[in-house]
Formats: sequence, C-alpha cells, structure tokens
Amino acid sequence: MSEGLVTVRNDDPMPMVPWRDPHTVSPEDLSAYIQKLERACVEAPRSADLRTCLGMAYAVNYEVYKSMDALETATELEPENFWAQVKLGELHYRLRTLVVAERETLRAVNIARNGWQLAIARKQLNTIRQLRHQATRDVTWDKPLMAPTLVVSGMIALAFVVMMWR
Repeated sequence: MSEGLVTVRNDDPMPMVPWRDPHTVSPEDLSAYIQKLERACVEAPRSADLRTCLGMAYAVNYEVYKSMDALETATELEPENFWAQVKLGELHYRLRTLVVAERETLRAVNIARNGWQLAIARKQLNTIRQLRHQATRDVTWDKPLMAPTLVVSGMIALAFVVMMWR
C-alpha cells in the first residue's frame, strides 16, 4: 500500500480512494466497484487493506453499517493498520459520534509510521476535539434504557386504564 494501490490480482491494481465525493461517480460505477471489492474480500479474507477500501466504498455509497462493519473487521484483522484505523475514526467523526471518533483517531495517532500519517491523524483529532468543545451535548449512548422504557409503558397503561374506567 505504499503506492496508494491495493492489488487484488497481479494484473488488476485497485486505487485506494477512487472517489472522495459521492457526486462525482455514477451509482453504476460505484456498485460495480463495491461488487469487485466484495469478491476480492472473499478471495482474500485476511486482507485489512481490501476491507478498508470496501469500507470506504460503502461510506461513499451511504451504506453506514456496512462501512462500519468492514472498517471494524479491518482493524481487527490488522490492529496496526493505520489507514483502517484512521478511516474508522473518520467514519465516526462524520456520524458525529465524537467520543468514539476521538478514541479511534487516537489509536491511529499511536500507530502512525511516518510524519505524513501522523499529520493526517493529528489534523483529524484536532477537528474532532474542536467539535467536541463546541458541542452543546455529547451523547455516548452507554446507559441502559430498560427502566425508562418500563416507566413510560406503565404510564401509558395507567392512562389507558383510567380512560377505560370512565
């Protein structure tokens, strides 16, 4: 990946970032590229680079959950893969899950192998921290919702019984 290419087969190099803007590619070309990457991932299931490319392609196609799955798989397959880590952080940043984005981007900072990668990760981390500082609230979604759900359900049931009683 030092040249920005991922080789699917010896004669078929695949660009790492074919499109940055989803409006510059036709849906047909993007679907064909995603299908090509999916086949490549089946052929090489342990390739974190292919999973990273697939995650990025899914993100361009607005398939958030598939993108997250592919990028998380890439970071599990190869925990020291800078691009997988920084792109996972970027996806969370774009989804505005800033706590997770900061955590994932910090991991990318720690595994950066050269100054260029370090600069990319630090810039992303700086942007995330600015957004966190400016945010009016920071939702982490780590609290159980069972008790509030039961209370609301009970209130609705009580209102129903009172209305039926009269």
